[in-house]
Amino acid sequence: MCWIPIQSACSQRPTRNGSVLSMARRETSVASGALSTPKPPEKILLHTVTIKPGVVLHRVHKAEYAGTAFNPSLRGSARFSPLLDDNGDVIPTLYAAYTFDGAAMETVFHDVPFTPGPKSFPRSRLLKRQCSRIEVTQRLVLADLTSKSLRAMGIKRNELIDTEADQYPATREWARAIHAQHPDVQGLFWVSRQDDTDRALILFGDRVSPEAIRQVEEPLDLTDRRLFPSVLMLADRIGVNVVP
Repeated sequence: MCWIPIQSACSQRPTRNGSVLSMARRETSVASGALSTPKPPEKILLHTVTIKPGVVLHRVHKAEYAGTAFNPSLRGSARFSPLLDDNGDVIPTLYAAYTFDGAAMETVFHDVPFTPGPKSFPRSRLLKRQCSRIEVTQRLVLADLTSKSLRAMGIKRNELIDTEADQYPATREWARAIHAQHPDVQGLFWVSRQDDTDRALILFGDRVSPEAIRQVEEPLDLTDRRLFPSVLMLADRIGVNVVP
């Protein structure tokens, strides 16, 4: 596992009205009985983390794309992508994690249900998927979405990070608002919902230069003999049987 050299910073001060509004949104959400993601405020109190050069990240991605390739399209539906900026242009994005387990849990094993007992997982779902290790070569400043910083932002983790997919349009609004309000921020950083021993991030391609990350070595297919044992170990840990 890679340890993360990070530095914290604060870019704005909270207003009293903003705090009251945030509290009201939370109380309304609880009173309704349905957990929903509130709208972001006009001014988000944001803390940041700095990812230093030398940190190695892991990505699980389709084999047709390079490990350092950003998604420049509106395809897909994830927690923080796809995104449009204020001009209606697509913000290219790249997801990564700090370990292979975290990257795999956020992708191929993302939808494994929380049910007791063994679960079957078709080996075919691993085909044409690769793991890439990419190194950060330039300083990156990311919005800190860990619990203490979320408290300052006025939103709970279970309203932003731990929501189900039906709230993704609302969680993407927070990503878009952070991007719009904080032009110095190059992405988002949070503790993975799928693997809470790891940290995940998304980079904004319009603010990260191509030279800021590089592929460390050739990508490996998930079914490659050098990587497949790690896939099977992770599958066993989450109660999954990989079947033909």
